[in-house]
Amino acid sequence: MKSLNIPREVHRVLFKTLNTDRRLMHRREFASDFTGFKKDGAQWLVDNTDIKLVGIDYLSISAYVDAAPTHHILLKSREIVIVEGLNLDGIKPGKYTVHCLPLRMVGADGCPTRCILTA
Repeated sequence: MKSLNIPREVHRVLFKTLNTDRRLMHRREFASDFTGFKKDGAQWLVDNTDIKLVGIDYLSISAYVDAAPTHHILLKSREIVIVEGLNLDGIKPGKYTVHCLPLRMVGADGCPTRCILTA
């Protein structure tokens, strides 16, 4: 995580991982060996960045073997918004503006969201 050099003034980051290269979002079956965060990576983000939103290119931000601790760290420590299931095919690394348009759902702790990147 440290090698990514995420500047303090960056508040949103989307992670394009091997999940995109493996085209996991296009498969019908769930892949438990997807790339995701473990609790130490999540804790590093909380301690060393000003991130308010983090997104990833599969169905969970958390590694399959470490799901609950990672979500707890991101959501409870600083209420970081988590965006999962992003299709980042063809997106090159760089600075973008991300717009997330959630469905309004009363009493829900999550909902489907359309995310749009603009250069």
